[in-house]
Amino acid sequence: MKKLLVSLLLPLLSMGVWSQDVIYRCGNEYTNDASQAKAKGCKPVDGGHVTVIHGGGKPAASGGSAAPRAPTAGATGTASPSTAKVNSSAQRARDSDARAILDGELARAQEKLTKLRQEYNDGNPQRTALELRNPQVYQERVEQLKASIGRQEADVAGIRRELDRLPAASN
Repeated sequence: MKKLLVSLLLPLLSMGVWSQDVIYRCGNEYTNDASQAKAKGCKPVDGGHVTVIHGGGKPAASGGSAAPRAPTAGATGTASPSTAKVNSSAQRARDSDARAILDGELARAQEKLTKLRQEYNDGNPQRTALELRNPQVYQERVEQLKASIGRQEADVAGIRRELDRLPAASN
């Protein structure tokens, strides 16, 4: 009897999921209020789903961050004051700070890579007491070291690419 009741109610409950309102796009805003959309001259969104992200709050604790906003034009078509061009001395200072940070990261990454290579010892790292008794553990550690070296080399190369993108330091 319970199964029959559930099987009869399930289609009725799922109807609410299928009957979604039309979503309208009004520039960078979305609404499902038809009268508001008509007043603003909004266009209906075809297909897909819309995820609503409320701004103004702090980023989520899970490491999410707020997306940068696109520059908006004012009523006269000019850019808003927040998108004004940065003067050259401020930009040079930012570039200098970025270069200093990347130089520090590069030094740390190269130091870590050097330590990993020393521990790897050309594929023959020093065996521990456990590894003397269990060769499989030794092989796993060798493979992990090899993979770590590869990742660290890629990190160093990426930092160097970032440094190359920055304008040359002017003294």
